[in-house]
This record gives sequence, C-alpha cells and structure tokens, in this order.
Amino acid sequence: MSGAAAIRAATAADAAALARIYNYYITDTVVTFEESPVSAVDMASRLAETDALELPWLVAQSGAEMLGYAYASRWKGRCAYRHSVEVTVYIEREAVGRGLGTQLYTALFAELRRGSCHVAIGGITLPNEASVALHEKFGMHKVAHFSEVGYKFGHWLDVGYWQLVLPAAVAG
Repeated sequence: MSGAAAIRAATAADAAALARIYNYYITDTVVTFEESPVSAVDMASRLAETDALELPWLVAQSGAEMLGYAYASRWKGRCAYRHSVEVTVYIEREAVGRGLGTQLYTALFAELRRGSCHVAIGGITLPNEASVALHEKFGMHKVAHFSEVGYKFGHWLDVGYWQLVLPAAVAG
C-alpha cells in the first residue's frame, strides 16, 4: 500500500474495523488508558454519540481495507465547553508512518473549521515523539503536562495536552 487513502465519514458499518484498529492500542500500547478491548457494538455506540453531537469521525480506506481513523469528541460535559473538542487519531499498526495521520488530521481540522469548533485539544501519553510531531505539525502547542496520571502495564504514565485555537469559529 502506498499513496493517498480515501478519506470519508465513518458509518456504523465501519464499527468492527474501528474496534480492530483500536484494540491493538488497548492491548499492546499505553497510547490509550483503556485496558479492556472494545466490541464493534461499543464502537458503533461511540460513533453514534459523536454523530449526535454533529462532530466529525473520519476513516482512511484503501480499497476495502480500513487504515485508520480520526474524530473529534466533546471536551467536557459542561455547556460552556461546547465549542471545544478533543481530537484523536489511530492508524492500523502496519500502516503507521505512511502519512495517514496527516491525511486524516488535514480532513478533520477542515471539518472542524467549517463548524462551530473554537478549540481543538489533543491528549498524548508521554513520551510519544511521533504523536507530538503530528499535533505540532498542525499548529498545536503544548499547554499542559500531567505527571503519573495513568497506570497501565505496571507503569505510571504522563499525559501532555496540545491545543489549537481554530480561526473563524462562530459562537452560538
């Protein structure tokens, strides 16, 4: 596989592929602090929640193969946070390093700029040079570092947060 993947909106039919990609990060990495694999039903529910908030969830696909996904989710539950989102990207482990994160974030940030999003926030388990580089490539800058806030695989883990204020968001 080489070249650009097709980027499109995720659908409920993608739930099994989304779960497969994500479960690798749950069971084999500290990238996510979830510890138990998720089912296709779980992913379909998360996708429906994102859709109900009118936030984008995008997938990268080559032919019939799902290569990765990116989405925006609610930052916090309080009403005043309604114009802030958390952005997330996951790439099929065999497809890492092919520019898919850049493709997905390019499309995701374009969608966010068309909506009412004012701030995008990315949380990164540290250290993770590749994820930091991806977020900074899009103009995000580090705004917080929390030491030892997660515990997975017998280790305390740090989390950093990167933020980008998006121009032209309309408050409402």
